[in-house]
Amino acid sequence: GERFGVQQVLTNAIENDDDRANYDFPLITKDGQRREILLNACPRKNAKGEIMGVLGVGQDITEINVQRRNAESIADDLTR
Repeated sequence: GERFGVQQVLTNAIENDDDRANYDFPLITKDGQRREILLNACPRKNAKGEIMGVLGVGQDITEINVQRRNAESIADDLTR
């Protein structure tokens, strides 16, 4: 499910020490709507460089993706 997906993204950021990790995934809201989320996860380190946790920032990119798909469809129609 989506909860496992978010947990896995955060865990991967820690395990891979990847400070530029971006992942997109679907998320179902409480009222049943499907939203597309872009999650950026980066490990947080102390002064010694040891990983102390992870910071995750999510952005709803549903509308951006809809606009991108519409633009691609229009461009495809114009090239035919």
